[in-house]
Order: sequence, then structure tokens, then C-alpha cells
Amino acid sequence: MAKFNWEARTRTGGIQKGVIEAATVDIVEAQLKRYGFSNISIKAEAKGLSFKMPKFGGSSKVDEKDLVVFTRQFSTMIDSGLPLVQCLEILASQQENKTFKEILYKVKESVESGSTFADALGKHPKAFDQLFVNLVAAGEIGGILDTILTRLAAYIEKSMKLKKQIKGAMVYPITIMSIAVVVVGVILIFVIPTFAKMFTEFGGELPAPTKFVIALSNFLVKYFLVLIGGFYAIVWAIKKYYSTAVGRKNIDRFALKAPIAGPLIRKVSVAKFTRTLGTMVSSGVPIMDGLEIVAKTAGNKIVEEAIYSVRQAISEGKTMAEPLAACGVFPPMVVQMISVGEATGAMDAMLNKIADFYDDEVDDAVGAMTAMMEPLLMVFLGTTVGGLVVAMYLPIFKLAGAVGG
Repeated sequence: MAKFNWEARTRTGGIQKGVIEAATVDIVEAQLKRYGFSNISIKAEAKGLSFKMPKFGGSSKVDEKDLVVFTRQFSTMIDSGLPLVQCLEILASQQENKTFKEILYKVKESVESGSTFADALGKHPKAFDQLFVNLVAAGEIGGILDTILTRLAAYIEKSMKLKKQIKGAMVYPITIMSIAVVVVGVILIFVIPTFAKMFTEFGGELPAPTKFVIALSNFLVKYFLVLIGGFYAIVWAIKKYYSTAVGRKNIDRFALKAPIAGPLIRKVSVAKFTRTLGTMVSSGVPIMDGLEIVAKTAGNKIVEEAIYSVRQAISEGKTMAEPLAACGVFPPMVVQMISVGEATGAMDAMLNKIADFYDDEVDDAVGAMTAMMEPLLMVFLGTTVGGLVVAMYLPIFKLAGAVGG
């Protein structure tokens, strides 16, 4: 990304200057025209040598919680009539996250040098994504920045809640499986060899389950490092395959069709799509721009391609509901509600209603999945560990029976 210095005339006739980071001059010009500027002059910023000392201590990233607090406080200050620069100065000075503090001071400097607030935020994509920047731009143009920021804070909070639900659902099974792997590994590597040595000294024919467990233990002890290396090699290969266009598409398609996780992933995708697009449409962002941003943040290649196909169809004069139904990704109820929203002119309200409904659906799906996995994991853990213990004690029972007889 290169930096471009620009100078342009505003709608009121004034001259404004700023700096935008973008790939090409054409992108900068298109963005400025979208904001209503004319007589635009753009020059590439000269590159210089720079050296930054490594940072130690403090947070190295902007947390979503920090972003929510900043957005809500900023909205309240703007609504109270405080100047933009003063708001940024106050919020930056009280920010505990050092990385975010530094970013906010840079945003303040950019605004003071003539950049719009949206342009200043756009220079820091790691903290403020395209959705945030575009909504702020819409708020600046429409004169409703405080309202937009309130909506943004609500959107981020709901997105955080959705992520927390998904992570919470995964913690329990991952913990149980990790414990199972560690327990079984310890038994096979350290405990079973001791039993095997004792059985060898006793002599006699061992039961088939005991032979199998001893053979498995010997294999694990002999090839332990190879198995660990193979595991990491498989993980690396999957990541490498997922980084390709074909691999990502195939894996994301499989994820949507997976027996247990598939329906949950689909519901999460629908909730995210409708919530994001509803927030943007209600804030005055054009539907075409909104769909492009939503597609880029979809998180699933199949859903992303479906949204792009919807965008293409709308550009050809079709309604939004038609291509949504044709792609086969979104449930019929979602398509019907969006169709009603288009017909009544209440698209933003309908999208938010769908998002609320699917947030509840995700809640129910996560609860059902957790309730179903608990007994399955317990049975798996009990059967695995119990089977190993029984297999090792079978020869002892057999020996005790022979002595008793």
C-alpha cells in the first residue's frame, strides 16, 4: 500500500487536504469522489527510510472490548457537542492499551492535518476494518456520526457475543479430548510396558485384548516422535491446502455440509451477513458497497461467492431475493423475509430482525450441541481408559483363576 497526498474542493466550496493509504491513484480518486469531493489533486508521498525500535510490554493489538468502549464514549462526546479533535485527545489520553493509544493519537494528528475522520481511521486497518471506516464515512456525510457510532458499538457487541458463544461451545469438547489423549498416552507409554514385562516373566498365553494393547503400546513407544511429526505435518498440509483458492473453497464447502457443525456454521454465517448488511443499510451505505464489504468479511468462501453473485445480479437489475434463492446457501425463510423487506422498503429493519432470530438460533444450536456432546465424550473417555485397564487385568484374573483352581 502506498500513501497519497490529496487536495480537493468540498461541496461547500472549501479546500481540504489529507493523506490516504491505498493501492493505486484510481482507488484514492474514486474514494474521494464517493465522499463528494471535486477538483481532486493527488500526489504519491515520497518514501523515506524509517527504523522502529521493537516494543516490549503492553498489548500488541486492539481488542474488540477496547473498540466498543471507544466507540460508545466517542458517540456520547460527539452527541454532547465536543469537537472531534478534542474527543480524540481525551479518549487517547485515557486509553490503557498502548497500541490503541498510539493509533488514536495518529488519527488525531491526521484529522488536524486536514483528513476526514474516516480517512484517518482507514490508515489503521488492523484497528478499524472496512465496515467501521465506511459507516463512519456515511455518518460524516449525513451528519449523524453520533448515531452511526452507537450502531457500530451495538454491532460490535453482538459480534463479540456470537464469537464468545462459538468459542464457549468448543472449549468443553477440546478440553475433554485433550485430557483423553494425555491419559491414554501416559498409560500406553509408561504403564503398559511395566505390565508387559511382568506378563513376560509369568509366561503363558495372553488374552487377545491384552496382546492388542501391548502391541499398540510398543508401536507408540517406538514411533512416538514420528507420530508427533506426522501430526504436525498433516496440520501444516491442511493449512497449506486451505491457503489455496481451491483448498479454501473445498474445505469451506465441507464445513457447511458437516453433520453436526455444518448447520451451526450456516446459522452463524446468516446471522453475520444479515447483521452486518442491516447495520450498513440503516446507516446510509449504498447496498452495492455494503454487499462488497459483507462478502470480504464473510469468513467462508462459499458464502463469500454467494454474496458476490447477489451483488452481480443486483448490478444487472435483479432483486436481492432472486440470486439469494439461487445460490442455495441461505435458508428459504431468509430469502422470503428479504423479499418482503425489498417490497415494503424496510430492508434494514427486516435484516436486523433476521439477525436477531438467527442469534437466538445459534444460542439454541450451541446449547443442543454441547448437551449432545457431553455424554458422547464421557462414554468415549470411559470406554477408552476402561478398556485399557480391563485388557491389562485380564491376564491377572486368568492367573488368579488358575491358582484358585
